[in-house]
Amino acid sequence: MSNEIELPKKLEEEAVQFSKEHHLGEQKRKEIIKRVKEEYENAKITPGESIGIITAESFGEPGTQMTLNVFHFAGVAERGVTLGLPRLIEIFDARKDPSTPRTEIYLKRGWGKDREKVKQVSAQLVETKLQDIATEFSLNLTSYRVEVTLDKRKMRDLKVTEVQLEKILEDQLKKVKVSFTQDKLMIKPKTEEYELKQLYQLKEKSKDVHIKGVKGITQVSPIFNGNEFVILATGANLKDVFKVEGVDEARTITNNIFMMAEFLGIESARQAIINEATNVIKQQGLDIDARHIMFLADVMTNSGKIKGITRSGITAEKESVLARASFETPIKHIVNASLIGEEDTLNSVIENVMVNQVVPLGTGLPGLIAKMRSKIAKQKEK
Repeated sequence: MSNEIELPKKLEEEAVQFSKEHHLGEQKRKEIIKRVKEEYENAKITPGESIGIITAESFGEPGTQMTLNVFHFAGVAERGVTLGLPRLIEIFDARKDPSTPRTEIYLKRGWGKDREKVKQVSAQLVETKLQDIATEFSLNLTSYRVEVTLDKRKMRDLKVTEVQLEKILEDQLKKVKVSFTQDKLMIKPKTEEYELKQLYQLKEKSKDVHIKGVKGITQVSPIFNGNEFVILATGANLKDVFKVEGVDEARTITNNIFMMAEFLGIESARQAIINEATNVIKQQGLDIDARHIMFLADVMTNSGKIKGITRSGITAEKESVLARASFETPIKHIVNASLIGEEDTLNSVIENVMVNQVVPLGTGLPGLIAKMRSKIAKQKEK
């Protein structure tokens, strides 16, 4: 095998890192890189192979053996996580919001090993609403106001003062006057033209007022992973999580693929699709070639945006009218193509199968040109 094969930079770096970790000499390092190059060349797919069909089959067959349990309680803090076929459908349909959003929050160097700092970051992450620091909400119809009995101990633990509370409530609820009497908080509308129904709505709305923490992060549980603490959080809000001091933006990830693309770029979303799909498949005890998962992730993200494998996603962008029609809503596609006089160049597999022609795969891919000896001889004579 020739050593001229160009290895991807990441593979070469991993081979060099492996050599360093195991204190291997220059000769051994060269041998390892040579073997990696051989394996890399052997892993390449044959030109003209029908990779789309093979990928579809590699997911379709194990997919029939997957459990349909939507929820599975992971070992850590009884956290419900969507697994199995429902999660795989969520990923490949490119659903905007996962049914069980979660975030893995890594801390900067020096923070991840300090228990006190981990506790401090965890406290800043959990979303606190007014109902979390209150014991009772009631309506005082005589004075026409909402009365909230506060839990002073929780307020002290979360370092929330009455002055802060007053400002937050007046900013978020608008047109209300906030006051305190002993351990009670009074929320009174500024306008007198308030019906009983509106007062009740004010009471319900006040329960969900955001006091502190990161919106959407409802639960956190720090776990010791290898040599540092990782904070597992229920919910996803990378924008505000990144603002918390001590959080390592480079390693923090979420299972919300669109959020990954928005804040960390399309390449990170591609990697998130690969990681999420691989996790689901491994948890089911199945084995799908990594290249098939990578291929699907590439197809979904190569336009710079995340496109689902749906009729409005990657299928809608196919050049061929017949290929689009073969997926869903055929009449709509054919009528629309007829109205604008669209042409189909029959470059792909599906459309050639539909019109009963040789598909451009394997031996059907190259075109053969024969040079006749008699013609060559005549050309030489001239």
